[in-house]
Amino acid sequence: MIILEIRLLRIKLPLITPYRLSYRTVEAFEPLLVEVRDADGNAGWGEGHISPGSSDETPEGGWAFCHNIAATAAGHDSDAIKASLLDSMAVSPVAAGAFVSAIDMLTGDPLLRPPAEETRLPILAPVNGLTPEALGPEIEEKLVSGFRTFKIKVGKDLDGDIARTRTIQDTIAGRATMRIDANRAFSEDQAKQFAAALNPEGIELFEQPCDAEDWDANAAVAGMSPVPVMLDEPICAIADIERAATIKGVGLCKLKLKRFGTVSMLKEALDLTRELGMTPVLGDGLGTEVSCWMEACVARTTIDNAGEFNGFLKPKTRLFADPLEFTGGQVVLRADFRPRIDEDVLARHTIAEERFGA
Repeated sequence: MIILEIRLLRIKLPLITPYRLSYRTVEAFEPLLVEVRDADGNAGWGEGHISPGSSDETPEGGWAFCHNIAATAAGHDSDAIKASLLDSMAVSPVAAGAFVSAIDMLTGDPLLRPPAEETRLPILAPVNGLTPEALGPEIEEKLVSGFRTFKIKVGKDLDGDIARTRTIQDTIAGRATMRIDANRAFSEDQAKQFAAALNPEGIELFEQPCDAEDWDANAAVAGMSPVPVMLDEPICAIADIERAATIKGVGLCKLKLKRFGTVSMLKEALDLTRELGMTPVLGDGLGTEVSCWMEACVARTTIDNAGEFNGFLKPKTRLFADPLEFTGGQVVLRADFRPRIDEDVLARHTIAEERFGA
């Protein structure tokens, strides 16, 4: 298939509630969007949200990467463009992934086709409250909404994190499970102290306790933690999954579309994680409707736990003209659903745009 037109956009979507990470607080999502079109006017969309501080990749670098690709790609075959992008993913993986997934959508990858019948996929909910007075009502509201898995961010204050985790655990009182994410913020000693203080009841995992590059520190924490450790940021390729599988106490790997390029490559990586004896977890809490829909499509055949593709619920505005359905703590994939970008929403939230033609 020949790609005749390419459009690059950077958009800014303010969030309903600030999203607190260990390394920064996010007030708005600012993803890079890639649109590719064929001669018949069919469109494919891809998204790459590069979060400053999460890796060496930057939003400016990702935009420059996509600009360089788009400047020469229009008028060429989609398979050739995809192959070139996959060869250069190390340069800017999230940006390359946005381009590749747009091509997957345009060319009709089977994984992105609507299900034969309606499918419902549970997703988790972040816990944002910081005080017992705020935590109680928030957790009760989310339980009523149907959520049965909660994510707690830690890593800023060891003693405070321990106390807050216990408060949340007591408030949930066995009605849901918890995932605890340090976002690489703890030193090895801090992570060990935090893990040692955990009551494992109802806690599914302890995510990325130490720096992504410090495999030894994460392994040391995994070896003593009363709950299994999940690696996130270091898991960017098949070799990373294979390495994680050799570490005692690492029971899970989290994978995201933006790190693995094509939807089929993502599925292969998820399947391999399970084959190697670990549990795969899928999803990007910083993704908008485009990437969350794609991850949900892949999760339909690969995941049996709560997805983390919940980012689409965080902005005040949705990108799809027919919004991705969500009810009872679950993403709903309808048999008749066809994703279509709302151009009016784009127009109101675009901060940079370029077009390229054959």
